[in-house]
Amino acid sequence: MLLPITLTFAAACALLNLWIATRCARIRIADKVLHGDAGNALLARRMRAHANYIEYTPIVLILFLLVELAVGASLWLWIGALVYVAARVAHAFGMDADAPTLLRGGGAMLTWIVMIAMAITALTIAYTATREVPAPPALSAQV
Repeated sequence: MLLPITLTFAAACALLNLWIATRCARIRIADKVLHGDAGNALLARRMRAHANYIEYTPIVLILFLLVELAVGASLWLWIGALVYVAARVAHAFGMDADAPTLLRGGGAMLTWIVMIAMAITALTIAYTATREVPAPPALSAQV
């Protein structure tokens, strides 16, 4: 079974992860910082943006995978994946600022909204969908 939304979403998330990591690496290279943030406030914020991305993305990807497996591809899943990616880009840019920004707050809020919507969708599918329980496979006697 092809999973076009999850495959595309996972690829986009991998590339976004690389972009966020590269934003940290450029500062590390320029300032010769091997470990930690060496007191560089921008590097500390970018590291936190990367960590935050890594904290949310796996569970969101799993939710998209399971929902797509359960109900198939749909326009609303495509839109949800696009919103998530855009939210994470906005959040990463928003984390560069010293003060709270609309990009950071909006990115975080959209991330939560997508995650909650996917969790509710998964629960709805699990407990309201009519499904047949498959019979166990027949045991074949091997000689």
